[in-house]
Amino acid sequence: MKVEIWSDFACPFCYIGKRNFEAGLKEFGQDVEVEYRSFELDPSAPVKYDQTMDEILAEKYGMTVEKAKGMNDQVSAQAKAVGLDYHFDTMIPTNTFDAHRLLQFAKTEGKSTELKEILLHAYFTDSKNLGDHETLATLATTVGLDKAAVLEMLASDAYAADVRDDEQTGAALGIQGVPFFVINEKYGVSGAQPAESFTEVLEKVWKEENPLTMLNKDDTNQCSGDSCNC
Repeated sequence: MKVEIWSDFACPFCYIGKRNFEAGLKEFGQDVEVEYRSFELDPSAPVKYDQTMDEILAEKYGMTVEKAKGMNDQVSAQAKAVGLDYHFDTMIPTNTFDAHRLLQFAKTEGKSTELKEILLHAYFTDSKNLGDHETLATLATTVGLDKAAVLEMLASDAYAADVRDDEQTGAALGIQGVPFFVINEKYGVSGAQPAESFTEVLEKVWKEENPLTMLNKDDTNQCSGDSCNC
């Protein structure tokens, strides 16, 4: 079974959804291949902002900064419920395209899953600037990637096409918001669903695609061919 996850590093619900999915996957108990796909909430976002996260949200939805702060506080509470620590007050908003290129590069080195976690934690908890090449390269070393190679890659346009391919594939699937989970290229789950919801859908897909799976391999009370063991 394979699960492809479209998400963005600037999406607070993507990190919450990741935690819920991981909890659901652990309860599911079967081997599942997980691949993270690129999705940008705002491809036109600048690398540097002169506004706080509260101010950006307030401007986007035409509300007061106080109300925007209240909304971000609510999201922080949801994150805390799954063991995550968000700091919207010190978070550094930025364009995430280069972070996605780095994720694509890490995929070729078999390090994308580890790097995904590192970058999300860096953004939401440690208030790191994911638009800064030096910061990205330093974070990449924590999963075993070579810093010089990462800096060289980021200075070029390498893996830009891979990011765009992911985004085009997502658009073709009708994905308009993230997180979005695609199971075996057939089943879609949208949003940061509860852990039990992920377990339920994984079990449902598994049963549909493995109808003859033996639930008890040690059961001798069965018939085979023209003989029975009873």
